[in-house]
Amino acid sequence: MQLRPEQLEAHLGKQLAPFYTLHGDEPLIALECADTIRAAARRRGFDERKVFQVERGFDWSELKHAGASQSLFGGRTLLELRMPGGKPGTQGAEAISELCRHAPRGAEPDTVMLVTLPRLDRAGQNSAWFSALSAAGAQVDIYPVERAKLPAWIGERLQRQKQRAGREVLEFLADRVEGNLLAAHQEIQKLALLAPEGELDMAHVIDAVSSVARYDVYDASAALLKGDLARYARVIDGLRGEGEPPTYLLWVITEDLRAIGSIRAGVERGQPVDALLREHRIWGPRQALIKASLRRFGAGKIERALLHAGLIDRAIKGLARNHEAWDEFIALGLALR
Repeated sequence: MQLRPEQLEAHLGKQLAPFYTLHGDEPLIALECADTIRAAARRRGFDERKVFQVERGFDWSELKHAGASQSLFGGRTLLELRMPGGKPGTQGAEAISELCRHAPRGAEPDTVMLVTLPRLDRAGQNSAWFSALSAAGAQVDIYPVERAKLPAWIGERLQRQKQRAGREVLEFLADRVEGNLLAAHQEIQKLALLAPEGELDMAHVIDAVSSVARYDVYDASAALLKGDLARYARVIDGLRGEGEPPTYLLWVITEDLRAIGSIRAGVERGQPVDALLREHRIWGPRQALIKASLRRFGAGKIERALLHAGLIDRAIKGLARNHEAWDEFIALGLALR
């Protein structure tokens, strides 16, 4: 069973599954989902909680024993398996699969296991142990909040603390906290303390909110491909100010441009676009971004953009006289408008 984070609370109000797998790369949402599951378990009498952290030398027999044994106090038990590396190894995969095979069907279990993982690659998601977890319980996929959805996300959080804001204020907040939901959460909580309930005006928000935006190179490439030049320029400026090496940024942008060019060529040969996306290992929200880019950019524009990327590479290496790499990133954005 696959659930989105916003579906989790309604699901938990009905019946607990024997396994919950939180899988993703947004720490705040993962923490909130885990807290929601813990609270639901407590309401249903899961009074005992055991936490297992998978590290070097972890003894998987302890987990197997805990999953098979009853609580000493006759109650129900919540087991938490935290796998920061995302790979259980051979013994771990066998232990997880065995626990899943013995999971109760139908009736609510006396033992619930909460598994937390970073986002796995396609091989990890196709592994037998991960498939067993998904089949035996509920899997919650956790994706970062996209920039376009961030104002609405902030607005919903403000409503929880009896505050609201207009579109201009929400956009301002989104610009200040983009890419850092944990910091965004803290800033929203700060507004509950420093500003009154009801409508927030821009003056209150400017006084209360710090600039906590944190960009990465993937934000820049996404903005470039969407044609959002204002955001692209803002991210480039942020990366430059944070001391991000331009070489990595160039690599990410170039890889996206090459993928678009290659997929476009395949489509022109009659190959299905979805098959080409899988072939290039493009998954999740990035699929929609690449598909939209195929419509926006012709083959000639992609070819010229790749030539410009070559100029940026030479500028980084000091081989392009009178060309500065960061300025050329902006020029590339202008050329792809």
